[in-house]
Amino acid sequence: MTKGTHPATLLARPPRLRPGARVAVVAPSGPVPADRLEEGLGVLRGWGLDPVVAPHVRDVHPELDYLAGSDADRAADLRAAWCDPSVDAVFCARGGYGAHRMVDLLDWAAIRAAGPKVFVGYSDITALHEAFALRAGYATLHGPMVATEAFLKDAPTREHLRATLFEPETVLTLGPDTAATLVPGRARGILYGGCVSLLAAAIGTPHARTGARGGILAVEDTGEEPYRLDGILTRLLRSGVLEGLSGVVCGSWQECGPYEKVRAVLADRFGPLGIPVVEELGFGHGPTALTVPLGVPAVLNAPADGGRCTLTVEVPALL
Repeated sequence: MTKGTHPATLLARPPRLRPGARVAVVAPSGPVPADRLEEGLGVLRGWGLDPVVAPHVRDVHPELDYLAGSDADRAADLRAAWCDPSVDAVFCARGGYGAHRMVDLLDWAAIRAAGPKVFVGYSDITALHEAFALRAGYATLHGPMVATEAFLKDAPTREHLRATLFEPETVLTLGPDTAATLVPGRARGILYGGCVSLLAAAIGTPHARTGARGGILAVEDTGEEPYRLDGILTRLLRSGVLEGLSGVVCGSWQECGPYEKVRAVLADRFGPLGIPVVEELGFGHGPTALTVPLGVPAVLNAPADGGRCTLTVEVPALL
């Protein structure tokens, strides 16, 4: 894929998982709590999967203790997992910070040669979702990670990911009771996005997205106060990377301040675009983190009359 590829391109989907599938767990960002990792591996085994932990998942950088080991080692783990023909999926253990540092160390030619695989993560992993889309042409899953609280403690979060992995045709529509219309309308486009601060951080970097024609943007974040969120969205708008956007779907805004103030920012920044916007669709850093397929066509329905808001993918996330 070339620099500036926009999300209207349908991306290559990987095969669904089956019992006995071998799945690799990697840590592209922050260090992983050992107890949570072991508990998460137990969940994967309970699904009939065969999880293998990459060599550096339990590492902590000797000076920068917010990183799970060196950039080179984290990149090597991800590359090795992707290029191992016996591995059917790559799950991230957690987010934090660090994917942005190592994304250019990955061998993208080798990753393209290996073909698409299931890839799951969110938060800091947004940097890798964008890279897999723009540099490899692969669809990915914005979903809960193996050593995170939502995956370990919230049954709907786990079940939605499990169904997406094994029976993706059963979870084509997202429409929790919390979802509401911020700007009414109906849109069709290719889903992309993730943690909005990571999307803004990528502006101007090599291989970054330069437009959004035909795309539906899925965004969420954590720990960004309303004025900071305003700045993040304003940067995206001023840069032109949202030009041609078809619709916006918003997830959780955990620890971003009173939600009425967050809502006001979202309405102020997205409203003038004149496209449908749905809020609180139940993905991201919240206590429930539903899985959103990225790189597939979807229809966003934001009724003006208070009816049910839905995001419906037009093809299963996995083949």
